[in-house]
Amino acid sequence: MTVTRFSTRLLLRLSPMALLWMAACVAPPRAPTPVDVPRPAAAPTVAPPPPAPVDWQDWPRTPGTWSYGRDARGSRALFGTPGQDALAVLRCDLGERRIFLSRSGTATSSFAIRTTALTRSVTARSTGGTPPYVAAAFAPNDPLLDAVAFSRGRFVIEQAGMPALVLPPYAEIGRVIEDCRG
Repeated sequence: MTVTRFSTRLLLRLSPMALLWMAACVAPPRAPTPVDVPRPAAAPTVAPPPPAPVDWQDWPRTPGTWSYGRDARGSRALFGTPGQDALAVLRCDLGERRIFLSRSGTATSSFAIRTTALTRSVTARSTGGTPPYVAAAFAPNDPLLDAVAFSRGRFVIEQAGMPALVLPPYAEIGRVIEDCRG
């Protein structure tokens, strides 16, 4: 007997219920799987910058450092980064017995100087130099200068139309003030 004849005989002998049972055991044909279409990558979401702190003592410091120097007119402390023009200058002019606080810029309006002990608005004038600076003049014994020198952690120079300068009160500031008080 060949295999084909044996299979046919077996099928004829099986009852119709058995045939249904065997048909139920066969898995249904699979539906064709759709081809996965690559989806475009979602654009990375950039988190919005954190809101600026309300308290000026929490504002980030302006990048840079103070350096001290002397010349024929007196002493000065420059704040900025090496190789660039100073962002702020504290100068003792011995001939005038005045201290000048300058910042880079062309706006001629008042400064608001904030320290941990004192806040004051002072009149600023253009220095007429290149690069342009605006400056406020102080008597050497002005209490605002001591407040700047002894401010805890930072002091701020604000001027309309210009970014605020958040500066550390390093020792160079005190040296310039003491040079002018002589």
